[in-house]
Amino acid sequence: MRLALAEAELAPSTGDVPIGAVVVDAGGAVLGRGRNRREADADPTAHAEVLALRAAAAAAGTWRLEGCTLVVTMEPCSMCAGALVLARVDRLVYGAPDPKAGAVGSLWDLVRDRRLNHRPEVLAGVLADECGALVRAFFAAQRT
Repeated sequence: MRLALAEAELAPSTGDVPIGAVVVDAGGAVLGRGRNRREADADPTAHAEVLALRAAAAAAGTWRLEGCTLVVTMEPCSMCAGALVLARVDRLVYGAPDPKAGAVGSLWDLVRDRRLNHRPEVLAGVLADECGALVRAFFAAQRT
């Protein structure tokens, strides 16, 4: 989670919300990193999770990220939750919940939907206070 937080801390420099993500393989090696870049890239899909998954797939040479763990500072939205399910990620570890857009229990629970063919293990709340504080500080600064 510390690596994901380090990615998140870089996002505000481009006007992006401070969310960071890393994908690690079964041995703990980092395969991909990402931070929000929607503003920087003018790309609505440039969420930290999607960018980390893309980098991990490129590094692994396959879109199937079986045995991998996605670590992200904020509960994934529906797009990102869908992407990690489709990538066959085995584990999701996230920090702060997202009551406005979270799709891993807050608004929806996409990753545990039994109708889907893959359901990753979920570990929520890792360094949640620290992860949430980054986002709160970012939006507080936007309002001043």
